[in-house]
Amino acid sequence: MEFLTTANVLNGRKATAYPAVGPDIILAGGIYIQVGGDEVVVDGNLVTSPAWPRNVEILQGFIKLLGAKIEI
Repeated sequence: MEFLTTANVLNGRKATAYPAVGPDIILAGGIYIQVGGDEVVVDGNLVTSPAWPRNVEILQGFIKLLGAKIEI
């Protein structure tokens, strides 16, 4: 999340992260959304999650945004 706050791309955007990072999101002009560890927040083309164990859900969010479908 640090790179998003530093890049100044969170202004007016909803995002989530570890609770300790919430103030950083707010200071960067973003809207911090506190969610459970098994959830993601999607705002336009921005997909965030509070922890790395949600990588699957983050990737699913990106795939949905791209309009792609992956079959195994």
